[in-house]
Amino acid sequence: MDIIFFHTIKQNFCRLTVFWLLMLGVNVVAFGATPIKIESIRIWPAPENSRIVFDLSAKPEFSYFTLKSPDRLVIDFKQSENHVPLAELAETDPRVKKIRTSRTRAKGTTRIVLDLAQNFDHSVFPLAPAGQYGDRLVVDLYDRSQPKPVVAATSNNNRDVIIAIDAGHGGEDPGSIGARGTYEKRVTLAIAKKLQQLINQTKGMHAVMTRSGDYYVDLDKRTEIARRKHADFLVSIHADAFSSPRPHGSSVWVVSGKRVENELARWLVNREKNSELLGGGGGVIKHTHDDNLAYMLADMNKDHSLEVSIATAQNVVQQLKHVTKLHKRTPQHASFAVLKASDIPSILVETGFISNYKEEQRLKNNRHQQQLADAIFKGVKHYFNANPPKDSYFAAIGFKQHKVSSGESLSVLAQRYKVSVRDIKTLNHLSSANVMIGQTLKIPKAD
Repeated sequence: MDIIFFHTIKQNFCRLTVFWLLMLGVNVVAFGATPIKIESIRIWPAPENSRIVFDLSAKPEFSYFTLKSPDRLVIDFKQSENHVPLAELAETDPRVKKIRTSRTRAKGTTRIVLDLAQNFDHSVFPLAPAGQYGDRLVVDLYDRSQPKPVVAATSNNNRDVIIAIDAGHGGEDPGSIGARGTYEKRVTLAIAKKLQQLINQTKGMHAVMTRSGDYYVDLDKRTEIARRKHADFLVSIHADAFSSPRPHGSSVWVVSGKRVENELARWLVNREKNSELLGGGGGVIKHTHDDNLAYMLADMNKDHSLEVSIATAQNVVQQLKHVTKLHKRTPQHASFAVLKASDIPSILVETGFISNYKEEQRLKNNRHQQQLADAIFKGVKHYFNANPPKDSYFAAIGFKQHKVSSGESLSVLAQRYKVSVRDIKTLNHLSSANVMIGQTLKIPKAD
């Protein structure tokens, strides 16, 4: 009983002490508590947005508001201290002119002011500790929405096949980190840029990047960029990792059927708004009152995208096995968010295990990166050579190209492409029916 009585007196004394300190104007952060520290501030500018990350010593309690003339975003961190020099933080960001502190009447509160170049759409949210990072507060600034670009028609409608290239991770998201400190985000961007160059050097093809520098792009935004650029196909590049250093080799992934079904169902609930996401049948899907017809048309488009994804994935696997070991010898299925769009065929390429010491070294090597890019390029190009979009340059040149693989003959190819052996021989100036593995043949268009 005496112990309980003493504890009660102690609690009341503490409360009374805090009360009198507040009455006297003394700054009480929280009796017996340590203020949250703003330990660092990282800025990641991107073409369409900027991300500002506040690294904190604990979970933040915060509020924010905006001001105009001039445009400012003001964030109040309660019970906190700033330990970051702010003077030169925003020098490389086109959206933030300056980051500074300002006075506030709230005791123990640190007020951070972002002086903005203009009024941006914004999002402010906390992030829990993950990986190498502790508690964070994230500020995303987005450029105001621009009208969708109109694709100019080329002469004779001989347009390029457009390939969207997605370099995984970026900015504050490093992806996996190798034992020697290699960041996945740097490996993926290096390979992506090499792939971009190969595609843009090929007549009839054009590459667009979901990110071209060290910044983070939201997973939903990546497919939005590909769609806005009218991509025929999307390739997402990654490097795998595991808790053990033993696994090694590359693999190619396509989206799982279940993930596509779920996304399709979600879109069809509000099909009037989302019809542009559903491909060539979008106009019919938008205006029909028949739910069954709408779903059937969308499902046909989904099936076509999945067929293209699987066929291209098989091509890429066949090319990768010539330059690196394979972790999986056939295309795999998974619920990757970046592959979820049913209107854009897509694959995700795991170029190797960055958690494996030898593969980490290879993934950093410029020559190996080029070989990986070459393999991905050949696999994608092989598909579109054989199956060109009707309004593309590849379709207009009058023939497809086919690289002979083991077990193939002219009769096999003639049956596959629905043409005659004689026509293949004539187009390729062949005097006999003999072909060699690796030989590239022109395939005439079927009647």
